[in-house]
Parts: sequence; structure tokens; C-alpha cells
Amino acid sequence: MLKELFDLVKNNATETVVNNPAVPNEMNDEVVAEATDTVASGLRNMVAGGGLQSIISMFTGGGGQQPSNSSLLNNPIVSMMIGHFVGKLTNKFNMNSGTANQVATGLIPQVLSSLVNKANDSNDGSFSLDGLLNSITGGQLSQQQQSNGINLQDIIGQLGGGQQNGSGMSDILAQLTQGAQQQQQKNGGGGLMDLIKGFMK
Repeated sequence: MLKELFDLVKNNATETVVNNPAVPNEMNDEVVAEATDTVASGLRNMVAGGGLQSIISMFTGGGGQQPSNSSLLNNPIVSMMIGHFVGKLTNKFNMNSGTANQVATGLIPQVLSSLVNKANDSNDGSFSLDGLLNSITGGQLSQQQQSNGINLQDIIGQLGGGQQNGSGMSDILAQLTQGAQQQQQKNGGGGLMDLIKGFMK
């Protein structure tokens, strides 16, 4: 999933990063890698903190409508990611705060909007919400699904509809939360960058 996410960020970075004179060309791939890390870590950290339902609502739009870039800008998950990415751009790449804010607010909602669209497109197999969740939680749910006949798509549907008391629902939520927490610890609190940097070659 990380490789697909990196490619998705790269495809969305043409205007905000690649063609942006404020971003030196030699930094383009690193900025894309940092954006990828921001999105992947942000989603994982939300799951680890018990915010799975917020992510599912963002992807399902609550009422079946996919979110627009402007509505994503008002989403607290997206705001958190933008703020985190701005910090990386100013600290790591010495960008001034205005430029960093422009890059972050231009790129992060666009990436998430593309991710949501791809996850909801039945003709596009490159992303699915259950695949994304499995990836950021270490794939533990796959083993649970196989042994207990759990269908993550059903769970996503129930949570998207506001139901939390389905059969074994609390167990599944706990499993996903625990898996995300273990991934956090395993990666030293957020270091997916080593994996992501392998895609820059």
C-alpha cells in the first residue's frame, strides 16, 4: 500500500511541488516522500488513538457522497496532517511558513481526495479501504478474517452507517487499534520513511 500511496502523492504533486519554483527540484522526491509519510502515519495514528470511525466517515462521506477538497480542508484529520506536514517542510527543508502552508494545503487534501475516490471506485483495484486499514495495522486483521470469517467491508458499512454494536464489532475495533499501536512502536513512533525512501530510486 505504501508504494501505491507514494505513486498517488507523486501524481498529485505536479503543481504544488514539481512545478513550484519555491521547491528546489532536487527536493521534489523528498517532499513527496514526506507527504506520503504524513498521510500514512496520520491515518495509522488515528486508528491507534481509537479514531477508526472518523477515518471511515471521511472515506464514505457519511451519506454516500465523496468529500470535496474544500470539505476535506475542514476535516480535523486533514487539518492535523496539514499542520504536521507544514512543520516538516519548515524544519527539514527550511521553507518559510507561507510557502510550506501553500504546499501542504494544496497537496494533502488533493491526495486524500484522490485516495478516497480510488478506494470508492469499484473499477480501480489499486486501493481499497479495507486494504489500506490492513496495511497500516500490520495485516493482523487478515489473519482474524481468515480464522473467524470476518468481513472488513461489512464492518466498514456498519461503522459508516453509525452502527457500533454488530457481532464482534468491539473486538474488531480493538484488534485494529492494537495493530496500529504495535505498528507505531515497531516503527519507532512513526518512521515509515525508510520504506518510503526505497521508492524514490
